[in-house]
Amino acid sequence: MASTAPIGFFDSGVGGISVLKKAMDILPQEDFVYFGDSLNAPYGDKDLATIKKLSFQVVEKLMEYSIKALVVACNTATSAAIEDLRQSYPDLPVIGIEPALKVAVDHTETGNILVLATKRTLEEKKFKNLLDRYKESRSVETLPLPGLVEIIEEGGDYQEKSYLFLEEALKSVEKEMSAVVLGCTHYPFIKPSLRRIYGKDVLIVDGSEGTARHLKEVLLERDLLTDKEEKGTLLVLNSSPEEKFQELSFRLLEESSDQ
Repeated sequence: MASTAPIGFFDSGVGGISVLKKAMDILPQEDFVYFGDSLNAPYGDKDLATIKKLSFQVVEKLMEYSIKALVVACNTATSAAIEDLRQSYPDLPVIGIEPALKVAVDHTETGNILVLATKRTLEEKKFKNLLDRYKESRSVETLPLPGLVEIIEEGGDYQEKSYLFLEEALKSVEKEMSAVVLGCTHYPFIKPSLRRIYGKDVLIVDGSEGTARHLKEVLLERDLLTDKEEKGTLLVLNSSPEEKFQELSFRLLEESSDQ
């Protein structure tokens, strides 16, 4: 496996761009191939077998680019398929993402924590094991948000639409939160909308930076960091034939640097 080979990223749509951006900041000389499966988005409302099947189909496409590592930049796909992917590709470093509940606990001494994620992510054993680590010491509430991924995937004025969606969805949740954990890689893009609701004193965290740093550590351990000095390249692919997803991917890549 060549150290100059690209790193593969995938998500159920454009959400994984939030993780990709962090990785590009931390590993600026690396080449990346990103695949968004917008044709089948969202994964969060699908059954386990379907999510696994879709994940493997995407990874097979990424393997055509001789990737040296794979980042599953999707909380739902990580929960549902990452162990199977690791077994099927034993020589390929496979890095996943999970809700940054530990970060929220470590950075707040008291108060309730709210985890926002897809229904599938919240139902899977991987998240339940994570929750078990902290539920005795902290009050953690969870809320699935079906429909929010679709709003972001539509592009356009997704920020205002997300704000109206969240205002309604969060009516059922206790407002007094010390932290909000974003358990879907689409959700970091609507942090401005959450700030309008929760204000500046509530910690809002996601797992993108932790995943990007873990990626660097794994590449270093396996002697797979590139030795190139020039800035790396980015290839963005999408399962949907609609050009809007290419445009939205690059738009979100720019916007994520401002959040």
